[in-house]
Amino acid sequence: MSKKEYKKELEFLQVELLKLQSHVKKQNLKLLIIFEGRDAAGKGGTIKRITQHLNPRGCRVVALPKPSDVEKTQWYFQRYTAHLPSGGEIVIFDRSWYNRAVVEPVMGFCTKEESENFIEDVPYFEALLRRADIKIFKFFLFIDKDTQKKRFQDRRENPLKSYKISPVDEKAQELWDDYTKAIQNMLTKTNQTPWIVVDSNHKKRARINTIKYILANTEYKDKTKIDNLEVDNSVVFNVDDAIK
Repeated sequence: MSKKEYKKELEFLQVELLKLQSHVKKQNLKLLIIFEGRDAAGKGGTIKRITQHLNPRGCRVVALPKPSDVEKTQWYFQRYTAHLPSGGEIVIFDRSWYNRAVVEPVMGFCTKEESENFIEDVPYFEALLRRADIKIFKFFLFIDKDTQKKRFQDRRENPLKSYKISPVDEKAQELWDDYTKAIQNMLTKTNQTPWIVVDSNHKKRARINTIKYILANTEYKDKTKIDNLEVDNSVVFNVDDAIK
């Protein structure tokens, strides 16, 4: 995909996203989009393209810092519930409660028992959200080890991206296999609300196909022809296909 083709298709899809947002607002709907993925997989860049032209009054991005001492004493899901969408709102989580399934156990920020309890509890939690008429999309963006290494190096060398490097990132390559096991466990055991796995080794294709997936699987007024929202099956997968 050339830069010109990418820009043209992105602009077309962003117009569709505006139609979707208008429909969500008028129908008082609640839309929750969760982005998870390996470090440097492109979550922030994808979210930026989704929200770029949306009205910020009806769309929020939630990227929570590490929990405070008080939050550590609370029910695990408690600090996330305050950020769930209200009627007429789109909320996007840049990482979410799924920290407890991957980053926290791999990095030793929680116990094995706490992570296992989370894996058991989260399907029930998300069932309650669906019962409350919250429509949920869960995306996992994956990249290969070499791509992650190159993107980390770019962040170190680019002063405008250096803020993205954290101590957790620095351990990502060293703990690659541990992350792989935790990710596979999470995807297979928490798929009751389906995960959509996106190959993000090529950022432009990942962004375009993620947006297409959201639009193709949501009804809204004046929606474009479904053929215009056809997702590339070499980029977007269900869990069973992704972990083969």
